Amino acid sequence: HQREETSVTALEKVKDWLGNYPGFDILSTFQVDYTSEVPGCGGLFPAGLVELGRRRAILGNTTVENQYNFALYYVFEKAPGDETGAAGNAAWVMGFQEWVQEQSVRGALPHFGNTSARETAKAENGTLYEVDGEGTALYSVQLSIRFEKRFER
Repeated sequence: HQREETSVTALEKVKDWLGNYPGFDILSTFQVDYTSEVPGCGGLFPAGLVELGRRRAILGNTTVENQYNFALYYVFEKAPGDETGAAGNAAWVMGFQEWVQEQSVRGALPHFGNTSARETAKAENGTLYEVDGEGTALYSVQLSIRFEKRFER
């Protein structure tokens, strides 16, 4: 009889990996394609796969450099005029971006490709996206992960 293999999707890999961020525990929920307006919620929104380039070998095998793109949204408390809370929120977002950079440099990313090339990740453009009068703020970060896939002829 054949052994069934469970394959983890790229989305599941990213979501699980992000859960390792030391500050992740302040999020009560982290969902795909959704975040509520309740403080402490986060969302991972896939923005697709981009092919960055191709290399074809003499024997016809092709190696493709790909990039997954994601938008991350985080809802935090931010009372109007509360500079201390705003500074804490900004520090969390910046800390997250620095953590992604360190994970990338150390090679501590999930493996997405099928070559020995090291994956790289970037978390960029952390910004305050929207503020409401109810005491919450929505922050966003763009996450990209580069990897290679080889296709045999």
